[in-house]
Amino acid sequence: MAILVIIAIVGLAILNLLAYNHARAMLQFADGGGRTDSPEALAGWSKLKVLLTGVNIPRPESDLQPSDLDPASEALSIPVAGDVTLSAWYCNRGPETPLVVLLHGYSAEKTALLGEATAFLELGCSVLLVDFRGSGGSSVSYTTVGVHEADDVSATAAYVNTSLDHSAMILFGQSMGAVAILRAVHALDVKPDAVILEAVFDTMLKTVCHRFSSMGVPAFPAAHLLVFWGGWQWGFNGFKHNPVDYAHALNCPALFMHGSDDPRAELQDGKRVFDAAPEPKTFAEFPDVRHEAYVSKYPSEWKAAVAQFMRGL
Repeated sequence: MAILVIIAIVGLAILNLLAYNHARAMLQFADGGGRTDSPEALAGWSKLKVLLTGVNIPRPESDLQPSDLDPASEALSIPVAGDVTLSAWYCNRGPETPLVVLLHGYSAEKTALLGEATAFLELGCSVLLVDFRGSGGSSVSYTTVGVHEADDVSATAAYVNTSLDHSAMILFGQSMGAVAILRAVHALDVKPDAVILEAVFDTMLKTVCHRFSSMGVPAFPAAHLLVFWGGWQWGFNGFKHNPVDYAHALNCPALFMHGSDDPRAELQDGKRVFDAAPEPKTFAEFPDVRHEAYVSKYPSEWKAAVAQFMRGL
């Protein structure tokens, strides 16, 4: 009996150590090396290696320049409390136009949203593409999947309100970007004129569980330990990082867009967040779309949904 207890204690200690290292690898970007494949693409030895050693995610960066968005674009720097500085690209179409602030997803950077930014420009908007902390041209090298990124949203909104002149401010967020927007509205009293949210997950725990499911690995208890240790390392409670709760605080028109086949933030998860949000709100479903850019797969339908939403503002 004593031997079984010892084995159980040792096993639990090893599981916690693995979870601690996994959480750090997912939230602290690596200095270099190849990026680990997506959970859905892992198989055999690659899957076992990731389970034992964790992922490798180099800091998301790009060699593109503001002119790759538009010749009239310029680079901006946005200060955030705690000595964090955000890098941004700004394309101004005039004070009579609405400004769309584009906020990227986990382990991405601002140029991942060039397609969406171009579409917004074609719809007659001005755009501000922002790198969250840890990504692109911004400072530091970590992410918190929308927790501290809400501070980045708040700082960006304050910068827009004091330094840029436009008829309205619309916040567009993809995945983690959408979550950061909801948290900023809920916890930091950010007041956009409208929000457009793509591929939002409903709870931190569930989206981590989905990653294990994508690998064909049981989520319990590893996902729970991963959420616990990730929050412990960066000073937040991951079990309370839940967009479905944040959504109640929305104070403006909202367009939710979601892919029907998303394995990271399932369609039913996105609908839970949508159901929690107050009116006015709209939900647009994109068939056969996974955790990817909707505008790339359905450019006409995406632009039509956005244009219709913006006409109602």
